[in-house]
Amino acid sequence: MIDTINLNDYLTPGAKVFTGRDRGIDVRKQSNIDQRVISADKIIIEIPVQVRSINPSFLEEFLVNTVRTHGREGFLQRVSFTKAQRYDVSDDLEEAIDRILTEENALAT
Repeated sequence: MIDTINLNDYLTPGAKVFTGRDRGIDVRKQSNIDQRVISADKIIIEIPVQVRSINPSFLEEFLVNTVRTHGREGFLQRVSFTKAQRYDVSDDLEEAIDRILTEENALAT
């Protein structure tokens, strides 16, 4: 089963960015991504056309549990982002994944 999370549902009216750890936590909880990724074969996260940036700190908190549970490769197989006209999430997503996995390793030692 493929499930879709449309970030437009969580975008503040008039906003063009997703930023901040607190906002990432809010969207993680509101979207129920942690449970949805368990029950779906694939999650597609739709980036609204008006979004110009998604900050790595937002992505860290939004995706932390999913990345920790599935690891880098498992996460990338299960979760994908749509390509937005104005914004490519790839670099910010890679930075967020690296931070999550580095923090996990640092805490484990």
